Amino acid sequence: MAEAADFQGTSPSPARRWLLRTGALVAGAPLLAGLLQLPMALETQAAQQSSVADATGSKTVDVSLDSLSPSAPTDGDTITVSGTVTNNSKQTVTAAHVGLHVASTPLAGRTALDDATKRTGFDQYLDGAEVGGKYDEKFSKLAPGVAQPFTISVPVKALDLGADGVYQVGVSLSGRTAAAQYDQVLGIQRTFVPWQPEEADTETRTTYLWPLISTTHLTAETGPGEQQTPVFLNDDLAKEISAGGRLEQMVTLGKDLDVTWVIDPDLLASVIAMTENYRVQSGTTTVAGKNQAVAKQWLAGLEKAVQDKEVVALPFADPDLASLAHNGRTITGSLSRLKYATDVASDTVRNILRVEPDTDFAWPVDGAVDPSIVKVAISAGADKVIARSDSLQETGGLSYTPSAARPIGGGTTAVVADARLSTAFQGDMTEAESSTLAVQKFLSQSLLTNLQTNKQRSIVIAPQRMPSASQAQTMAQALTALQGGTWSQSQELSRAADAKPDPGATTKIPSASAYPSKLRKQALPKSAFEQAQATQSDLDQFKVILTDESRVVTPFGRAMDRETSASWRGRATDAVTYRDNVQSYLDTLTEQVRLIEKSETKLSGRSATIPVTVQNNLVQGVDNLVLRLTSMQPKRLKIRDDDFAEQTIDISGGHSESVKFTTNAEANGPINVVAQLYTKDGEKYGEEVTFTVRVTEITPAVMLVIAGGLLLLVLAGFRMYTQRKRAAAKADAEGSSQGDGTQNKDEDANNEAAAVVHTDEVVDTDEEESPAVESGADEPEHPSDPPPDTAPGSADPSGTGERVDR
Repeated sequence: MAEAADFQGTSPSPARRWLLRTGALVAGAPLLAGLLQLPMALETQAAQQSSVADATGSKTVDVSLDSLSPSAPTDGDTITVSGTVTNNSKQTVTAAHVGLHVASTPLAGRTALDDATKRTGFDQYLDGAEVGGKYDEKFSKLAPGVAQPFTISVPVKALDLGADGVYQVGVSLSGRTAAAQYDQVLGIQRTFVPWQPEEADTETRTTYLWPLISTTHLTAETGPGEQQTPVFLNDDLAKEISAGGRLEQMVTLGKDLDVTWVIDPDLLASVIAMTENYRVQSGTTTVAGKNQAVAKQWLAGLEKAVQDKEVVALPFADPDLASLAHNGRTITGSLSRLKYATDVASDTVRNILRVEPDTDFAWPVDGAVDPSIVKVAISAGADKVIARSDSLQETGGLSYTPSAARPIGGGTTAVVADARLSTAFQGDMTEAESSTLAVQKFLSQSLLTNLQTNKQRSIVIAPQRMPSASQAQTMAQALTALQGGTWSQSQELSRAADAKPDPGATTKIPSASAYPSKLRKQALPKSAFEQAQATQSDLDQFKVILTDESRVVTPFGRAMDRETSASWRGRATDAVTYRDNVQSYLDTLTEQVRLIEKSETKLSGRSATIPVTVQNNLVQGVDNLVLRLTSMQPKRLKIRDDDFAEQTIDISGGHSESVKFTTNAEANGPINVVAQLYTKDGEKYGEEVTFTVRVTEITPAVMLVIAGGLLLLVLAGFRMYTQRKRAAAKADAEGSSQGDGTQNKDEDANNEAAAVVHTDEVVDTDEEESPAVESGADEPEHPSDPPPDTAPGSADPSGTGERVDR
């Protein structure tokens, strides 16, 4: 203390200050080292805590449940579950085993099942105790990241299931880790087991729709030649109907199930087209298709599968009713096309499958309805609309799921499919676990529906329109279990629609504002229906000139049905491309009948003919086509003494025809003439052709020749006159006394004059072979010469009464 006081009161010497500094540094070294090591210690501790967390809790190990059989057990059965366990932590799990947990009480209802599906983590009370005894599979250890398979079998009696209902079952892995040296549940996967060991007093009548629908595959184009070889967009349809393909699986699996087949006739028409020669687009060209045998085999299997089964035919190409109702109803012709697609559907299915289909049902996308959709469905001839319960929702507070049939007015019935059951298989079913869980949940929902009330009800299930192969397999597995169960019996769709409606069920169609926004965004735009109508107008104009209009009306009509298919949802770009290609191909065909361009035409003379050529490059002939030739200056050039003239044209396939029009010129110079094709009803066909006609009635060269000829005639006549006069005067002067000598001189003079005239006539006949026409002549000497009354230069310049034609 005294030393300290001294330091405080006086200044230390330099040596003392050095000792103080050195001591402070030495004393602070451990503290500095500790501060430097603190972050490393905290990081190590965090890592240890993280490792401990990774190796504890019910998410440490992933439990995959790949199969459970039987799906709906009864008394005396043994449940077998199999799957894999994977250690997701960084520590080895020891003393591990897989066991089964069963809840002590059944689920209270359908909503309780939905809630149980969402729950995660292990709860000893809710998940129940593990089934004891030897019903487990042990693992000495589970290394990190390594998957181990398991299979355990438990007699149903060991599960101690009580009342009828749905029981939650958990497959768990218990074990120890270095972070937790005690037994604990390190992973669990839950599913549901429907328990109805005896036949139910009241069974649910269940209708399951089995859809055979695909995307658009056929184009409007047909191959060259008389056979009209169909052209496909691609060869994807062959993949779908080949072994293992989506549609092949639907047929193979569906033939053993009690289902209602819902078929798009366009699919059948496309496969039929594939059974013969067909071509597939490949870049800018097409190649020959090679899957005729596959197509024939698939059709044969389908025909056999649907015999004695109910078949519902959708309108051809499965038109998007909601898009039509919202965006196309005001477009002229859209509703009539829908009605025609319905009429075609019946014939197509009947002719191909040899069954009588039901066409009274309309099926909007996802069963979403509003008043406009129902009106459109009715306009097509349907009196039953397949809706879904998440669209036509219950508002009366019913404690159970009512029957599907609902009268909605005007003699129309809404057949409301159950939303939970209908969407049960929409996920990815390629993984065994996803498929197994979906099957168990579907069956459990079905049983819970049946247990809601002792009333007899009809339940309809409308799955997704185009199930994948794995989804189809899962659906078939679930239906096989359901149809072999004790609480449900199969029923056709038509009978479900005719069943007595539940008086407490809602019958009010939701408003347009309630239509799901997601579906509205996917709808076909108004422009799609406008473009289809424009194509139809062009087709109507084109077909009237054809000798066999069915060659274009049928393929283009079906292509326009495909333009408004529901399968374009989510593929807007592809839909636009398809519509553009249909219109482009129609334009190409239309342009095969056209006028040939003309260069400037020269007319020499007042009356002449003008030829115009029409070309037909189509395979078939054309008729009822009118060619009109119009003078743009009728005062100078008339067509058949009028402003224009028309001629009807018939041209066989692959030929051209030259049509001649008579013209009358009133003046020289260039005149524009327009050639235009028309249909028989007066509509313009194709592009007009404008060309120039140059009239040269009397050319300067011709005038010079005529003038030269006249001058020669005058000179020759004058010379003959003067020579004769001179000879006569000489003869008078000499008198008669000269006798014979004088006479001889006169004869010589006459011979000389005759020689001169003969020479002039040779010159005249060299002028364009136009001999003089004698007075009183009615016809020209040569057929190509103009008649005397119209021949230019017909005046009589010599005054002799003779006329000379040139």
